[in-house]
Amino acid sequence: MGRWEPDARGRLIRAAMELYAERGFDQTTAGDIAERAGVTERTFFRYFPDKREVLFDGSDLMLKAAYEAIADAPADSSPLDAALEGVVACGRLLEDRHEFAVRRAKIVAATPSLQERELLKLAAMTDAVADALRQRGVPDPSASLAAHSAITVFHVAFVRWVSDDDPPDYAACVADAAAALRALT
Repeated sequence: MGRWEPDARGRLIRAAMELYAERGFDQTTAGDIAERAGVTERTFFRYFPDKREVLFDGSDLMLKAAYEAIADAPADSSPLDAALEGVVACGRLLEDRHEFAVRRAKIVAATPSLQERELLKLAAMTDAVADALRQRGVPDPSASLAAHSAITVFHVAFVRWVSDDDPPDYAACVADAAAALRALT
């Protein structure tokens, strides 16, 4: 290792994304990522518990943003509208990261174990949204139904957003998916 350079976390993320795209997720080790980033493997594990979490970095920030947005939603919001406020807040965290999100989506789509991890993260987000709704006084099953519906909207909006070379802003994707959901009734 050479002289110390700043932004080890950012360098690790960039190195991981490059290697996952070049070699595939399964053929890349934490050691490979650390070496490409110019840090030790030990440094890698200071920032990430495993190589999967490089792709899911920021999940906690998204949960917090969703929870806070739901708590701050107008008191007269329906459970679904409050939950969608949370989904839009998550999208704001993604807005400046479109290129990264596109690359990440391709890596996840190509790797079954990452698809499974993605589903687990979406389930955790659903639980967080339902909990936030319950804190607003929304009883079950309404809290659970609104949470599951909002996360479905989030997922559909995300797929559209990363599939479009010139996407509208994430909130517009959410609004379109929410309108499609409402049209089903």
